[in-house]
Amino acid sequence: MPQVPDVPLDGLYGDLIINHYRNPRHRRSVPDPDVEAEEFNPFCGDRVVVQLKLDDSGCVSQVSASTEGCSIIHASASMMAEALSGKTLDELEALAEHFRSMMQGRTPGDMAEGGLGDLESLKVVRQYPVRIKCALLPWTALEEGIDYYRSSQARDQ
Repeated sequence: MPQVPDVPLDGLYGDLIINHYRNPRHRRSVPDPDVEAEEFNPFCGDRVVVQLKLDDSGCVSQVSASTEGCSIIHASASMMAEALSGKTLDELEALAEHFRSMMQGRTPGDMAEGGLGDLESLKVVRQYPVRIKCALLPWTALEEGIDYYRSSQARDQ
C-alpha cells in the first residue's frame, strides 16, 4: 500500500481521489507495448511510466500507468488509465488536451465543461498550483509516448 499522503485528506481530496491513490488501477506492466513513455520530475521525485497496447483497429486494448511519488500523481495516473481503454490515439490526444485545459483553468472551445467523468474530481488540485504538475505528469508521458509512436510509425513506412 502507498505511503500516507503528503497533504491532509480532510476536504482537500475527494473520496474518489483517495481511492485511486490508495488502490491504483492498471499498474501491471503491459507486455510488448506499442506506446511507452516515462516522465520524471526531478524537483519533487514524481515518476510515471505509461504503456499502451493497441488492437488491430488502433484502439487501446491494454493500459499500464506505474507511478512513484505523491498522492496526486498516483491518483491522476490511475484515473487516466481507467479512461483510456477502447479509445483511439486521436481520442486520447483530445482527452489529454481537455484534461490539461481543465487543470489550467480553461475550457477548449470545442468541449463544454464536463465530459471528463471521474477525472473532473482532480479539478480541486487547481487550488494548489504547485501540485498541478503532479496531476499533469501522467498526461505528459501519454502525449510523449503517442508522439514517439507516431514518428516511429512514419519512419517505418
